[in-house]
Amino acid sequence: MPCKSNSFAIFITMKAICVKAAHELEIQERPMPFITHAEEVLIKVRTAGICGSDMHVYHGTSPVATYPRVMGHEIAGEIIEVGSSVSQFGVGDRVVIDPVIHCGACYPCRTGRQNVCSQLQVRSVHVDGGFQEYVVVPQRSVYKIPDQLSWEESVMIEPFTIAEQTCWRAGLTKNDTVFIMGAGPVGLSILKRAIISGVKCIVSDIVESRLQMALAFGADAVIDAAKENVLERLVQLTDGQKPSVVIDAVCTVKSFEQTLDYVCSAGRIITLGFHDSPSAITQLSITAREIDIRGSRLHNNKFPDVIELFASGKLQVKEMITHQFPFEKIREAIALIEDPTIEKGKVILQF
Repeated sequence: MPCKSNSFAIFITMKAICVKAAHELEIQERPMPFITHAEEVLIKVRTAGICGSDMHVYHGTSPVATYPRVMGHEIAGEIIEVGSSVSQFGVGDRVVIDPVIHCGACYPCRTGRQNVCSQLQVRSVHVDGGFQEYVVVPQRSVYKIPDQLSWEESVMIEPFTIAEQTCWRAGLTKNDTVFIMGAGPVGLSILKRAIISGVKCIVSDIVESRLQMALAFGADAVIDAAKENVLERLVQLTDGQKPSVVIDAVCTVKSFEQTLDYVCSAGRIITLGFHDSPSAITQLSITAREIDIRGSRLHNNKFPDVIELFASGKLQVKEMITHQFPFEKIREAIALIEDPTIEKGKVILQF
């Protein structure tokens, strides 16, 4: 397949990381993509983060992924060609890519909630993502990144759109006490964003090193769920009131059920999980205390807000990045992520 560049076509291939089926990963030689629509840009991928959802695609545990699939939705790169109608970007611009693809016409899209579009597609889940050397996307899916950010830091912008969306869905105010269940990369990102809102933050996990990281990032208190009675500690830490916001970043059936025990009356529960098994939650536990249970998926127009937080220095992320691999060593990167004996934060691929 020809690659269109500077008005002439050449034949060239690139490498892409493809999951053919669960646990079947292959680094493939593929035709390099080329611009076919006037509003598209061609991007050379520089760095990519490995997300928990990428691991679900690899393991075959994602309820929404289709195969074969190129993973990767935390992508930073450089524009090397623009379509004839592109007005917002130029060759050499450093950018990140929005993984959300929406129709723009359905009710969610018309109300600014394109993250739950009725025809939603997500790069790396429903269509190929960015674990490849080059990608072509419409200019509406691209955002410039501040010059002072490294390629590695820029990869963290997309994960923080998830945190921004979560905090927006929670409707945080300075009067809130927030309990974040889980101190993995998602939970810690939410912690960093929530602190900016001026709330009190409590974080739980079963891994001591993650709890220490949460304290280093500014958590007011941490709870070792493997050793302590979580409910008793929450009652103590909130003077008997319990948290007004509980965010489930553990995302298991059990953790979702536990949120109802941990939240105070008139509180809000934010769930991020995609588990499709039913939970044993009663109507009484919700209605009697008027509990709001809100899902939070992806983001809706949060890239500009997050990029501003990065540019202003309010969000510092270098310490969250613990391991980097050349993209050809994707198997070694996955093995590290799967090894529970290795302490790790964000794992990044270099292209």
